[in-house]
Amino acid sequence: MNIKGAIFDLDGTLLDSMFIWDTIGEDYLLKRGITPEKGLNEKFKAMSIVQAAEYYRANYEITDSVEVIINGVNCMIDHLYLNVVQAKEGVVSMLKELQKRGVKMCIATATDRFMVESALKHNGIEGYFSHILTCTEVGFGKDSPIIFERALEKIGTSKEETLVFEDALHAIETTRRAGFKIVGVYDKSAEGKQSRIKELSDYYIVSYKDWREAIK
Repeated sequence: MNIKGAIFDLDGTLLDSMFIWDTIGEDYLLKRGITPEKGLNEKFKAMSIVQAAEYYRANYEITDSVEVIINGVNCMIDHLYLNVVQAKEGVVSMLKELQKRGVKMCIATATDRFMVESALKHNGIEGYFSHILTCTEVGFGKDSPIIFERALEKIGTSKEETLVFEDALHAIETTRRAGFKIVGVYDKSAEGKQSRIKELSDYYIVSYKDWREAIK
């Protein structure tokens, strides 16, 4: 395929970072010296950060305002993005080669901008992307194709010559319905969904070390 554009998800796709979202609900309480209930992280997966903050207040006798709680959680997350989270193995060499080929690249993510910028800077890959689009700023989640359509407009390439790199099944389902070409990326956080991800994807990557073989 003659690739002219690439739209990348961030967490679980470029970055090995899903562990943050898998444990942050309990980690916040532990940092405050509070023992979390069993299964709290799983419960929080269906909640927004505002809902999670309200849950803390209602169930753990935390008297801080929702805003203060959210700021505390975001500070923990930002520290991890700025200091801990790493790019997946092989990502940097792939980005270098795509850049040499003149491929236009951007990021479309549900993660907030300040975290995205921290992680890209920490990993030294901020210079590869012309634009960062976030669901918060666009006003739509990845159950809608709008963030991907906007990303396509930003890089100015056609759908036929652009690849969307994604690890999340719901986002892959969205891009498939919208007619994008998809590179499904394996992440252990979606272990039980890989057969469906493979089925919907035009290409599939287990490791970026093998990306040239995967995308022919």
